[in-house]
Amino acid sequence: MAAQFEDEKPGRVLSGPVGVLVTGATLAVALLALWQVFRPLPQGSKFYLIIFLAGVLPIVFLAYPANLRLPRRVRRGARQPDGAGPPDVGNRVEGGGPSVADWVLAAAALVSCLYPVLPVPLGAGGGGYDAFLDRQGLLVGVDVAMGTVLLLLLLEACRRTTGWILPAVCLVFLGYGYYGGLLPQSWPVAHAGLDFGQLVDAFYNSDSGFFGTPLDVAATYIVLFTIYGAVLDLSGAGRFFVELSAAAFRRSRTAAGRTAVASGFLLGTVSGSGAATTVSIGAVTWPVLRRAGYPPERAGGMLAAAGVGAILSPPTLGAAAFIIAEYLGVSYLQVLGWATVPTVLYYLGILLAVEIDARRSGVRPVVLDTASPWRLLGRFGYHFLSLLAIVVLLAVGFSATRAVVVATVLAAALSFLDRRHRLTPARLLAALSAGVRGVLAVSAVCAAAGIITATTTKTGLGPQAAALLVSGAQAVSSDPAVVLALTALLAAVALTLLGLAVPVTASFVIGWVIIGPALLDLGVTAPAAAMFVFYFAVLSEASPPTALAAVAAAAVTGGRLVPTMWQTLRYALPAYLIPLAFVVTPTGLGLLGIGGARRIAVAAVVAALSVAVLAVAAGGWLPGVGPAGTPERVLGALAGLTLLWLEPVPVAVGAVLAAVMVTGVLVRRGTAGPPGVPPAGQPVNHGEEKQ
Repeated sequence: MAAQFEDEKPGRVLSGPVGVLVTGATLAVALLALWQVFRPLPQGSKFYLIIFLAGVLPIVFLAYPANLRLPRRVRRGARQPDGAGPPDVGNRVEGGGPSVADWVLAAAALVSCLYPVLPVPLGAGGGGYDAFLDRQGLLVGVDVAMGTVLLLLLLEACRRTTGWILPAVCLVFLGYGYYGGLLPQSWPVAHAGLDFGQLVDAFYNSDSGFFGTPLDVAATYIVLFTIYGAVLDLSGAGRFFVELSAAAFRRSRTAAGRTAVASGFLLGTVSGSGAATTVSIGAVTWPVLRRAGYPPERAGGMLAAAGVGAILSPPTLGAAAFIIAEYLGVSYLQVLGWATVPTVLYYLGILLAVEIDARRSGVRPVVLDTASPWRLLGRFGYHFLSLLAIVVLLAVGFSATRAVVVATVLAAALSFLDRRHRLTPARLLAALSAGVRGVLAVSAVCAAAGIITATTTKTGLGPQAAALLVSGAQAVSSDPAVVLALTALLAAVALTLLGLAVPVTASFVIGWVIIGPALLDLGVTAPAAAMFVFYFAVLSEASPPTALAAVAAAAVTGGRLVPTMWQTLRYALPAYLIPLAFVVTPTGLGLLGIGGARRIAVAAVVAALSVAVLAVAAGGWLPGVGPAGTPERVLGALAGLTLLWLEPVPVAVGAVLAAVMVTGVLVRRGTAGPPGVPPAGQPVNHGEEKQ
């Protein structure tokens, strides 16, 4: 079920000789990635990326079906079973083996990937890695042909793993690079024009193309973290995290909701995927939520928001976080530091919404039959050690790659403390293979993202698009603060719309090269701009009308899809607003842990107050007091938004509005009776809370 709602499509379940071959290939890639950490290939990182892509791209065509709706002829001599329907359509069956076309594409992928390092002359081409690099900007016909083949194969690999939209976006950029010279030169986005050979050279033989930073991140960071996640999962960590969450809140009135939120946070260390985490926690906690009286739509929104938080939560953020570290030239630990306060605020908002819903909806207490949390920690708390090891090793100066390898070895060793989840050699090999299979789609996306980054670099599209975005804001106002705020709003909308169409990683890459320069031109610091793009790229999983995490949650709970999406949006509201706060004002940098202890403390406290007030406005209930009417909710919304402008005057105004809101709720309580009891003659309207 999780695979159905991922950015990536589900792959085949391979068995027999093909399964053995693919498993062997994935193990070889895993060993290569581990070898590169401690004994890097002497030819350099680009040489390693060529070998890595040559290892994973052919597997994509064997592991992922084509899913083309083209009727396939029945083989000559083969009989259709009695009562059988029409001939099979494409490769839509997950368990079906690769077709002849798949094998041909896999072979073509292997040849086109390895061509740059081919030591044998091939006409005017070939001749080895150094000779290929020497022809940069002067590619011969064979080079262009091989680069074209790899271009087409990457587009097909993206189509198989993520759908049609990302290949279409890549083709738009390709068309812009080729035909942009025909645009009127008075247009801001016009350029001098590039011929096809120049484009292939930029894709195939430059540091911004197929073998650029996105693929570098996939081949050095993401593959190791997916292997670590697979080892942690097979060692029983996922089960322990859910049981610990349930045990920690088993006596609370809101035990069901708190368990779902805490499980999402902890499972994110294993999954790192919003939809997968949503399905995992939903399968366990939805029966409990249903017993507590949560309607399917509200429970689905809670599960989806908690699942999306998995991509936002340290110490294993989404794949785009590693790209941030590479683009900005900082350590991964620094990126984790930037994400800490926003993560706390995100889960604060969700927990407050859970508490409010429990009181407003009349949720029933549910007794969870679990062991003591201290007993669970004493028996299985060792699962946290590998996570702590990553943070400690990063703090003492280890690279992220070495830290995660050490953590993986530690997790595998600690698995022997639980007889049920010991990582025997066979299970360890299965974890390595699963980790590499988990990075296949990301690798294809990252390599194809080189089409976008290379085209943007060659044509200068980034600065041109940034100028258009800023000029649109300047058309409304000439005040610098207003221009920055409007640009940030336009950028947020653009990133959200972009994320609806393409996977998170590709959305971040496109957003950074197109929208990032606009924020930087207006004086936004690089960390704030990068994290702004990152958050809105991730939040596409919670944004209607696609909202993959919400779709997955609705499938688990059986709730109506559109109401589930809106509930997800309500629970995830802080994540949409906090990024605006650390972009529009200098004080907002405190939310990223930048600027000293005083700025960080002030920004965190004011933002927490804003999140609390917005939770009351969205939920219509003030915890400990009672229901909030429409006037109080409007005041709360205004107060929360004003507080996020982290400057003295707006903060003072927001605090006054929040105080007026609380006063209004207190007055309403005095006229309505005890909290939770409606005025005489007025029934409680639970609306969607009634099943």
